[in-house]
This record gives sequence, structure tokens and C-alpha cells, in this order.
Amino acid sequence: MPKEKASTLRPRKGVIIGAGQVGLACAYSMLIQNCFDELILQDIAKDKVEGEVMDLIHGMPFLEPTDLKAGTVADVGQNADVVIITAGAAQKPGESRLNLLERNVAIFRSILADVVKYCPNAILLIVSNPVDIMTYVTLKITGFPSYRVIGSGTVLDSARFRQLIAQKLGIDARSVHAYIIGEHGDSEVPVWSTANIAGMKLLVNDDWDSLAETDRQELDGIFNQVKNAAYEIIQRKGYTSYAIGLSVTDIVKAILGSQERVLTVSSLVHDFYGIENMCLSLPTVINEKGVLKRVNLILSQKEQQLLLNSAKVLQETFKELKI
Repeated sequence: MPKEKASTLRPRKGVIIGAGQVGLACAYSMLIQNCFDELILQDIAKDKVEGEVMDLIHGMPFLEPTDLKAGTVADVGQNADVVIITAGAAQKPGESRLNLLERNVAIFRSILADVVKYCPNAILLIVSNPVDIMTYVTLKITGFPSYRVIGSGTVLDSARFRQLIAQKLGIDARSVHAYIIGEHGDSEVPVWSTANIAGMKLLVNDDWDSLAETDRQELDGIFNQVKNAAYEIIQRKGYTSYAIGLSVTDIVKAILGSQERVLTVSSLVHDFYGIENMCLSLPTVINEKGVLKRVNLILSQKEQQLLLNSAKVLQETFKELKI
């Protein structure tokens, strides 16, 4: 028998830092979708992460092979292609948002020192909240090129938006094209003016004020469900996990497959409707380099105002950190 030619494909290697509910949902989703050849889970709770890895490994006979390990960037995660960060501090009772942010910045400083040292060419995918601020913090701490620092942004918000519109119209959510942009948070912006199904706009007239009151209320109701979805889920089960795990996997697949997908990730914005030097979400083309380019999204006047307000909220929050 002739000797089989060795594969010339380079193994795909990933690290997830933070093995809480979100980190584990990301790991599970990526394993069953065969994203990586090697995947490392890192967490400060070493016994817990080792137990989680053992549990997942027992399911490997049902999956495409992945070399799954518990460890750190420094010992087994060196030269990873993608480093996904879901770690962060939980908010204490009575703690201010700024104090929580400052604690998360301290955590990121300790995490990112090893990432910079051992994974200097990795794409960093930030999932920890508040994701836009933490993406910008990561950019500042690491000094990585901005195209290699990405936040999960409003990818999940946009998916929720599409799903709710689809439910209302009785069609498959994959046939709905609609975006949530700006902050992943209370100031996020629904882009109704470009929302469409098969090229047919949902709003015949882009002027919001010309809509009937009942139509505005219906659309506001859909958006409020999107904006408050996480609060509603947390109130019932204590955290969100499955959908964010799936959305992060979608971003990772776009990177590893160099798919040039358009996704509303959070990344550094320059000169977009006057927004400068801040990370927030806009439709962005993603490939193996990370951020390839940004879509030239044309917004209505109302949407422009809302987006500028969203950027202002983020900029004011970042200034308080004094980084």
C-alpha cells in the first residue's frame, strides 16, 4: 500500500478563558460544530474546569475529534489562533457599575499579560460584559492591531431581533435581514430603515414619524423584547448561556473559515457618522484576519441620532475608568 500523504492543513487551536456558564456554552457549541482541532479551557477554579473537561471528553466518541484540555495560555495554549475571553467579576450587592468595571479591568490585565506573551498573533474575541468597554480595554492593554480585537457585540441582539420579526411574520429567521447596532446594552439601536425580507423593506417609508401610532407601538414592542431579553432570562434562570454560545461560535466559524461574513461585532470605529476611537457594533465583514472592513450602512436621521447617543454613553463610561 502506498504511504498516505500527510495533511498540509494547519491545526486550528483555540483557548476559552473563563469556564462559567457562558464559557462552557461556547465550548460545547464549538465542539459539536467542529470548530477547533485543539481547544483549551482556562479558569481560576482549576478543579472545576478539570471536571468540566472530563465530562465533555466523555462525549467525544459522538463528535468529530478535538483535543480538549484544561490548562492555561502559558502551558498548553501557546500560539492559539483565537483566544475567547468570557471571564469577569460578578457584581456585588450595592456595587456601582464603575467599581465592577474597575475590577474587571484588573482581571483583564492579569489575563492579557500571558495572552500577549504566548499568543502574539491570535485574534482576541471578547465576550465579557460590558462587552464594548472590555473590547476597548483589551485593545488598550494589549496594543494589538484593532482588526485582531473583536467583541461579540450585538451579534446575539441582532439574532433576537431577526427571530422576533420572523415570529411576527411567520417565516424562517434566516430569511430576515435586520441589525441591532451601537452598544450591547440599554442604548443599542434597532435599524428599522434597512430591515428586509428577500429585499423587501419592512418599512415602505423610512420616516419613523410618518408611521401610524399602532405601527410604532408594535415595532417598539419588538425592540423592547430584544433589549430586555437578557433581563427576562436572568430573572427566570439566573444567567444567559445557550444563545450567546451559539453566537460566539458563529463568529469563530467566520474567522477560521475566512467566510467574510457580515456580523454586528464590536470593534474600533473611526469616522462613522462622526464617531471616533470607540468600540461599538456595526455590520462588519469578518475573515481569517479578524475585521476586514465595515459595511457602509446608511441610517435614517433618527437612527443616526440614536447611534451617536449610544457612542456618547460608551465614551463617557470609558473616561471614568481613566485608562
